[in-house]
Amino acid sequence: MILVVGGTGELGGRVVRLLLERGLGVRCLVRPASDAAGLEKAGAEVARGDLTDAASLRAACQDVDTVVSTATAITRLLGGARGPSIHEIDELGTAALVDAAEEAGVRRFVYVSYAGISSTVGTPLEHAKRAIEDRLRRSAMRSVIVRPDAFQEVHLAPLGRFDVANGKVALIGSGDAKVRWVSTDDAAALIAAVAVEPDPPAVIEFGGPEALSRKEAVAVAEDLTHRRMKVQRMPAPVARLAVRLLSRRNDALASVFGGGLLQSGPDATWTDEPLRSRGITPRSATDYLRDQVNHLPR
Repeated sequence: MILVVGGTGELGGRVVRLLLERGLGVRCLVRPASDAAGLEKAGAEVARGDLTDAASLRAACQDVDTVVSTATAITRLLGGARGPSIHEIDELGTAALVDAAEEAGVRRFVYVSYAGISSTVGTPLEHAKRAIEDRLRRSAMRSVIVRPDAFQEVHLAPLGRFDVANGKVALIGSGDAKVRWVSTDDAAALIAAVAVEPDPPAVIEFGGPEALSRKEAVAVAEDLTHRRMKVQRMPAPVARLAVRLLSRRNDALASVFGGGLLQSGPDATWTDEPLRSRGITPRSATDYLRDQVNHLPR
């Protein structure tokens, strides 16, 4: 049995479907108020609980061989939820999940972090991810830390202040760092693969097939749409100040500013090899942008 924590999210939901397509038993931890009908219809077992409820985590981990954690509070917080915070979910809650998995005798724990975490920016999300990576390294379980680069569907879309339809984009710092923007589908395929492969690496840092800076992505969008993008710029020192000031009051927004700083340097040193070596043909950022332009109203 594989327990997926975060299965109602965009990434986790894709992982669940891929595991079910392989004929594997999948259990999903789902918050009591969340709709689990789609997961149940797909064939997943649903365990009601929450990362802030240690008892529910212990129950969910029973008879589980592998845990896959894609859960994060940031999406809900940016969507307007008032809590729980990144500290409560991504750090304390996920640490409680690791504890519960160890107590239940889980053998493998696949954890989604992010590429570039070694570049210290100081955001709440960075702090939480580092803490869980460190906790897993001390664990007796076989841990697999998966670090995808920035998701195309988030950072090259309106949610990430890259609005092709309205010709607007936000740029934090220089925007010159080469990023390996990766497709959510490609990341999900890799996570599903390492959940079951015999001897996965302890850390897998990867991205898409194209090294492209945010400024270069703007140029690609302008070329595809045949119009200029309006660029709103925030100097890096201002973004760093925002990270410090917002970390306690709005940890999700502070982490967004920090993510923008990562796109100002250094360049990505990882590649798409972890995807290709598993038979995954990754989608480029340019192809993603081209698809967005092709679907714009004419």
